[in-house]
Amino acid sequence: MNKTKHAIGLWALVLAGLVCTLDNPAKADDPWVVFEGRKGPGKGKHIVLVTGDEEYRSEDGMPQLARILAVHHGFKCTVLFAINKETGEIDPQTVDNIPGLKALKKADLMVLFLRFRELPDEQMKLIIDYTDSGKPIMGLRTSTHAFNYRRHRDSPYAKYSFQNNEFKGGYGRQVFGETWINHYGHHQRESTRGLIAKGMENHPIVKGCEDIWGPSDVYGITTLHGDCKPLIMGQVLVGMNPKDKPHTTKKLVPVAWLKTYTGTKGKTARVFTTTMGHGGDLKSEGFRRLLVNACYWAMGMEDKIPARSEVDLVGQYNPNRIGMGGHKKGLKPSDHKL
Repeated sequence: MNKTKHAIGLWALVLAGLVCTLDNPAKADDPWVVFEGRKGPGKGKHIVLVTGDEEYRSEDGMPQLARILAVHHGFKCTVLFAINKETGEIDPQTVDNIPGLKALKKADLMVLFLRFRELPDEQMKLIIDYTDSGKPIMGLRTSTHAFNYRRHRDSPYAKYSFQNNEFKGGYGRQVFGETWINHYGHHQRESTRGLIAKGMENHPIVKGCEDIWGPSDVYGITTLHGDCKPLIMGQVLVGMNPKDKPHTTKKLVPVAWLKTYTGTKGKTARVFTTTMGHGGDLKSEGFRRLLVNACYWAMGMEDKIPARSEVDLVGQYNPNRIGMGGHKKGLKPSDHKL
């Protein structure tokens, strides 16, 4: 009898271990974090979120977005980070290393939040291969100037730099519709109220997005490239509070738009771009809902967008203040696990 109980106990331990392995496929020492999708329309779909900006706390905001997508909507989400090669810690100031980009080979959606990266050819190839695949792409804030090749200008990927003349405007302008221009709203003194663009009131992405605000300042643009369709217009507010008054002399400027991109393989992708994305923007329910709905739309799942997508924060969300070098020190990707 004791032997039987012992055997049952051993099997229970084995099964528990299998469950833990299936539920947490990323090991503690992996330089990325995976959130397995729970129940929801996104079950079976895989979103890869690629972070790496020194200023706007994408390393805080994108793991929170991934949690929302996984827990409330069922999407499997993999979050990749800029990783310090010596310490293995998340370090947005390391511009030449984002491990785990092979995950893009099986991704259903790529979400970029990058700034001035200069990735080695073997890593950059994975991003460009996905970009040319015809699968959907989303870009946040500084992704309009995602790449900047200064030390390796002979790289075949240097043309994707934000000021490139050969591939005019680089990856940002060609893929997302615009490159870096300037701060239109006063940086860290004027915030953004997002208003639905005229004629886009019934677009599925804006369902339930009646209150979009963020401490992001409005980015300046020239003329949007390609077939861009403005979705959200940015109203400059005179302060950093959602109740502040609109600026009286600054006109509305697009802060989110839709477009398509046809790569070298002739396949056309849906693209969603927003120049919002400050770590504090994710505290706005309306902005979170805009991002979640955009994920559905990008993957051709607009018929699955609820009247009001569930976007409650999952776990703690306390992003550091924006600013160069202001990221949380000593963190590894596993620290973001639920």
